[in-house]
Amino acid sequence: MSEEENKTPEHLIDVPEAVGVFDDVESLQQAIYDLWIAGFSRFDTSLLAGDDTVKEKLGSRFWQASELEDDPKAPRANFVSEEAMGELEGSIFGGFMFVGSVIAMTALLTPASTLAGSIAAAVIGGAPGGAIGSLFARRVGKQHSEYYENQLKHGGLLLWVRTFTPEKEALAIKIMQGASGRDVHIHQWSAR
Repeated sequence: MSEEENKTPEHLIDVPEAVGVFDDVESLQQAIYDLWIAGFSRFDTSLLAGDDTVKEKLGSRFWQASELEDDPKAPRANFVSEEAMGELEGSIFGGFMFVGSVIAMTALLTPASTLAGSIAAAVIGGAPGGAIGSLFARRVGKQHSEYYENQLKHGGLLLWVRTFTPEKEALAIKIMQGASGRDVHIHQWSAR
């Protein structure tokens, strides 16, 4: 074999990777949390990217999870937990409410304003900001849910995890299968 044929393609690294397909978000999350607890790095776990990214990278053909699990060109994304999404939604809501309150309180910063008037302005001013924040937070949550729903329509949620040793390979397979992963197997490369 020539040296050119022996080279690993640019988008691959020479580290084995376990892959599995999950039929619900709860099982996927359980597998990821169990992998992290067992010592796998969050940087070594990845999911299939969103539908727009998949279409951009692979074209607009109809795809199935089974077609992409061993495709090194399948675009990857990091896992975002439901807890992190809740924190993000809360931050968006709270941030808009805070801005509205600050704007209203700033308008009342005169020597003649009373404490009660300032508190009332903060509450009244925060309400519209909170309403706007609530709308943005709902949108973020909806996009997160649609990400999972879309992949389930395409045959399941893909999870990849880099396994650097044969012991890690066996452990990853055990954990993923234990969390209801199907078609769990190893391929001898990882995508960048």
